[in-house]
Amino acid sequence: MARIPYIETSECMACGTCEVLVPEVFRLDPDKGYAEVIDPHGAPEEKIQEAIDSCPAECIHWVEE
Repeated sequence: MARIPYIETSECMACGTCEVLVPEVFRLDPDKGYAEVIDPHGAPEEKIQEAIDSCPAECIHWVEE
């Protein structure tokens, strides 16, 4: 089964790290105060994992699609 990134928005610090690393997948919405997944299949899993590993709030996780 495929997996996709998920952001626990209540834990997101809106730092923008995920968007900087993988803008094809993540977007920071400053009006909402958190990042969101805009295209869960927009980049290879390795790049998405880099964003997950770099998130200071540790709020990005893999979930089953």
